[in-house]
Amino acid sequence: MEKATGMTLSTNLQKAVVWVGEIMAQHPEKQRSKIIEEAQLRFDLTPMESEFLHNNFIEIITPNTKEE
Repeated sequence: MEKATGMTLSTNLQKAVVWVGEIMAQHPEKQRSKIIEEAQLRFDLTPMESEFLHNNFIEIITPNTKEE
């Protein structure tokens, strides 16, 4: 997995992306922002990894959906 800028994703970030996808599939009623916050703590993501996860995962999954 690589971002367009060539940044290689860390193992923790890769695991976080998979976990977020699984949780969202199992619990579609949960707010995406809350799931991502939990992933940041659970996988001990760096600030840069957290920003990547937030900016890319939410935008890719929900480009036209507003978070509450």
